[in-house]
Amino acid sequence: MKGTLEKAFGYQGDNMNLPVRDLAASLPFYETVLGFHVVSRSDAAHKSAVLGRDHVQIGVAENGGDSTQDGCAFHVKNLESLFAEFNANGLHKQLSEFGTEHRDGAAWKVFYVVAPDGLCYWFGERQAG
Repeated sequence: MKGTLEKAFGYQGDNMNLPVRDLAASLPFYETVLGFHVVSRSDAAHKSAVLGRDHVQIGVAENGGDSTQDGCAFHVKNLESLFAEFNANGLHKQLSEFGTEHRDGAAWKVFYVVAPDGLCYWFGERQAG
């Protein structure tokens, strides 16, 4: 069964305005490795793109923000399948990088990805019980 992104939450409260230094250099990672597609692009005010995958959209923009201090959390279905897909697409992470975190009274199986542009992504699947 394919892994899917169900919900997105920006670390700074805005998953539609994630900072990148160079939009053109960032997009191939999102498209090739993470499986997003470009929904729209804009050069108004600053270069930006809306990216979509499954049930979520995120926005990346050359907005002057510090990408190393931002990112996004994704609620996922079939986390291990998603992880395998990312690795097949060139991520090259080990299964040992799965962890368990407790948030809002629930256990989540998680892994993290730091994009080449510095943004950090949390992928988590809520565990039963």
